[in-house]
Amino acid sequence: MNKGLSAEAAEAAVRNARFGKLPERIRLEDMTEAVEAAPAGGANGSYDPEGSWKFYSCLALDLGL
Repeated sequence: MNKGLSAEAAEAAVRNARFGKLPERIRLEDMTEAVEAAPAGGANGSYDPEGSWKFYSCLALDLGL
């Protein structure tokens, strides 16, 4: 029985060494990034009524109803 207790203590020590403390906090400045956005009036942002049908989605049509 003493042998089982020492094995449990060894496992607890390994577990404590691995998971015993929380990782260091990450600052908000390290998690965010400021990126310059492109203006909305560019070639990709313009509205094209002839090509708008390509993006039309209807569940009833998708199901064939």
